[in-house]
Amino acid sequence: QVQLVESGGGLVQAGGSLRLSCEASGSIRSINAVGWYRQAPGKQRELVATLSSGGSTNYADSVKGRFTISRDNAKNTVYLQMNNLKPEDTAVYYCNGVIIPIGTVTWRGYWGQGTQVTVSS
Repeated sequence: QVQLVESGGGLVQAGGSLRLSCEASGSIRSINAVGWYRQAPGKQRELVATLSSGGSTNYADSVKGRFTISRDNAKNTVYLQMNNLKPEDTAVYYCNGVIIPIGTVTWRGYWGQGTQVTVSS
């Protein structure tokens, strides 16, 4: 069984910074792409940033230049460094991993439980 667990959310003032972490654990054979998504109240879940196994990144226009996604393959952990936070960044942030579990040869998508980020003005 594979699990993704996020941490690092919280309450911060506008202009502040937070660093989210997401650790994958369990029966993992290989991790391909990883990413962060967010969902604000009353809105659909949206992509924030993705990072491929080859190191290619993709960011939502709204976070370019402020957020940075990175990964530590040895720790099966992906990070999201968020700087110059704005009230409109307030949302539940979810990590996603495209993973091959041990015993299979098929990529599957897994989600974490989410972590709340609240930015006050």
